[in-house]
Amino acid sequence: MIKQLTLEDVRYISFEMAKEMMTWNEPIPDFETRFPGRLESCLATPFQTFDKRHLYSGLIEKASILFYLLIKDHPFENGNKRIAVTALFTFLHLNKRWIMVTEQELYNFAVWVASSPADLMEQVAEAISAFIEKTIVKIK
Repeated sequence: MIKQLTLEDVRYISFEMAKEMMTWNEPIPDFETRFPGRLESCLATPFQTFDKRHLYSGLIEKASILFYLLIKDHPFENGNKRIAVTALFTFLHLNKRWIMVTEQELYNFAVWVASSPADLMEQVAEAISAFIEKTIVKIK
């Protein structure tokens, strides 16, 4: 069973880790300043069902749409890419996985996702899935 990333996971793990990533030299506002409902929607979407079937099947598809939405839906005033990166790592770690990439590769990929046109969501989500598939490893 795939473990879901919770609001508390984001608050206490991902958000705090993202605040430590000061290479962008832009502070992240307090967690409570997030846009109401947006973060919650981003976290729930990978686990949505329709007619008793998951819309996003498997860990990689769920991780991909989570990463995409955390970047594109802007649930925070600032730091969305950093929070998306740390949330992706947190989600994968909860599910005994990790991705092996350099910081620069991940930064470039997050920037590419952020700059992608909204009407190419499906193609971008597929590219995220391919990126994760290529770099994912199992951890103990």
